[in-house]
Formats: sequence, C-alpha cells, structure tokens
Amino acid sequence: MTSTPAPAVAGLPIPVDRDAFLRTLIGDLAEVLQDVVGLEDARGFVSLVGRRTGERLDADYRAALGTDRLSPDQVAEVLVDLKARIQGRFRVVEADSTRIMFVNDACPFGDRVHGRPALCMMTANVFGTIAADNLGYAKVELRETIADGARGCRVVLHLAPTEAAAAATGHEHFGGA
Repeated sequence: MTSTPAPAVAGLPIPVDRDAFLRTLIGDLAEVLQDVVGLEDARGFVSLVGRRTGERLDADYRAALGTDRLSPDQVAEVLVDLKARIQGRFRVVEADSTRIMFVNDACPFGDRVHGRPALCMMTANVFGTIAADNLGYAKVELRETIADGARGCRVVLHLAPTEAAAAATGHEHFGGA
C-alpha cells in the first residue's frame, strides 16, 4: 500500500478535507448521541466536553495575555476571538456590567449543526466556563440558535446572578473569581 493517492483517485471532486471531515464526524456523533440517549443526555455529554475545552482555552488565553484573571471586557474579546478562529462570526451587540449579548451568523460546525442542538452546548459551556472562572459567575442563555432553525444565534451571557439572570432559561456556571 502506498500513502499517496493513485492518480485516478487524486483528482476526484470529493468535498473532503480535514476540516470538513472533522465537522462531519462531530455532527454525526451529536446526531447519534441525540438518537440513542436522547437530546437532554446528549446535551449533558457535550456539556462535559465543553467544560474541559473551556478550561483549556481559558488557560491558553490567560497565558497569552499574561494575566491570572480576565476582565469582563477581556472575556467578551476572548469569546469573539475564539469563535472567529474556528470560523464562527460572533459579535457583541450589547454589554453592561451584568450581561453581554452576542449574535452570530455562522456556526463553527457549519451546516452540520442543523437539527443537532446538542452541539450548542459547546458554545454554552465554553462561554460559561471562561466567564465564570474569571468573573465568578455566568449563566448562558441560548435565545436563538442556527441548530434550531434560526438564521443566526443570539446568546446572552449573564455575568451576575440578577433577577434577569434568574428569569432566563440557561445553564449556570460558578467559578473561583
């Protein structure tokens, strides 16, 4: 066997590269999880992965910025930068001392996210982990998602346990700030 493709195969118009392969793999994994264990349990599994990913990324950003703790403004900047690096288009549309609202019109999972809302737990848990580990508290509210058929995502990151946060449907995170 050879490790280079034969000339007859090398030029075929097959739309696969590493990125497309990994997006398809993750999309299929989420779909199988949703089908086998149900949506809520699938969300739980993806949440665990999101927490681990968030911890690692938070450490990477803190080290690169040379700080032990990110400010609320830095948290917002880090989350937008992170999503841009993985081909999302998140941007901040509102921010104050109690919350940051993001909108997004391009999911990092591409079209593989459609019908797979469990994948949104990656965003929810990465955002929540980074915010809570730096600021002490976060609640992530997924108001609209591409996975559920919206044209874009609307994500509210609550930074304090306010009445608005308590009324919001989402996942709370507590950290060591």
